[in-house]
Amino acid sequence: MKRYLFNINLSYLECENLYLSSIKTVVVMATTGERVQIPSIRLRPFVEPTGIKGYFCLTVNSENKIQSFERVDG
Repeated sequence: MKRYLFNINLSYLECENLYLSSIKTVVVMATTGERVQIPSIRLRPFVEPTGIKGYFCLTVNSENKIQSFERVDG
């Protein structure tokens, strides 16, 4: 399994785009410098009145299938 750590800082207005049917994925930069593509539906549970802010951890298996996606202390 591989883990990617990254920071997200989106305003509420920017988060509205996560609900558009044309936006299927979001690309973030991991702390390792790797670009990681995440399905936008995975971010929706983390939207708050101020947007999405915080550090997150994405764990994938050997086939790059998501095993877990969670907010972590950063």
